[in-house]
Amino acid sequence: MALKQVSSNKCFEGFQKVFEHDSAELKCKMKFGIYLPPKAETGKCPVLYWLSGLTCTEQNFITKAAFQQAAAEHGLIVVAPDTSPRGCNIEGEDESWDFGTGAGFYVDATEDPWKTNYRMYSYIKDELPKLINANFPTDPERMSIFGHSMGGHGALILALKNPGKYKSVSAFAPICNPIQCQWGKKALGGYLGPDASKWEAYDATQLVKSYSGARLDILIDQGKDDQFLSAGQLLPDNFIAACTERKVPVVFRLQQGYDHSYYFIASFINDHIKHHAKYLNA
Repeated sequence: MALKQVSSNKCFEGFQKVFEHDSAELKCKMKFGIYLPPKAETGKCPVLYWLSGLTCTEQNFITKAAFQQAAAEHGLIVVAPDTSPRGCNIEGEDESWDFGTGAGFYVDATEDPWKTNYRMYSYIKDELPKLINANFPTDPERMSIFGHSMGGHGALILALKNPGKYKSVSAFAPICNPIQCQWGKKALGGYLGPDASKWEAYDATQLVKSYSGARLDILIDQGKDDQFLSAGQLLPDNFIAACTERKVPVVFRLQQGYDHSYYFIASFINDHIKHHAKYLNA
């Protein structure tokens, strides 16, 4: 699987790069950002996967989150993929910002016309890690995942559906209970069809209720002034309640005055890198 380098910039003695490849899972060209810390020049490093939110590409996180210094210090490779297939020429894929392009929701679609390309769940779970491990100095046994908003949802469901695969998980303002919010109902209904019982397989609050795998230490930061929190799109309380009931450890921090933006993410990104480094470098 050939990788084409799109860009490379030296950053905190490592390199922030972007690559493009042909995805077998998504049947289109895909880009991802990858930060290679200085340690990657001499040894194998653990990998931390970042999943972005609605409307994002691979660019948002690598240009706005200011994570590279912490990743360099802790010796972590950080991979930031795109949020959906691109250029598939599916009718309707560019009609709205919260469905289709830039809004893959980290599910494997089962409905026409989406099911051929919109397989972000399998892309993140299987194809991308295989590609990263084959082309970069990684330790395939040590990987973790985190994300923001729709990507926070993606990180939580990937960790909950695959016990033991990820050493740790964290999220910024995740969509915690998509079967109960408008974004989730639109996306899950469109990709998975009208039977709401099928949506539960991609809902962190539902998944945690039956989680019985390896101990998972979850960190969530949520801005208190996030307009999507007050609009009922994120529903963290439902997730926290389910975690408490199942005795799944979660640290939930409500951050006074912060919104849903990358200014919020940049403010707390070092805490998240440190959280993952604790488990990845153990």
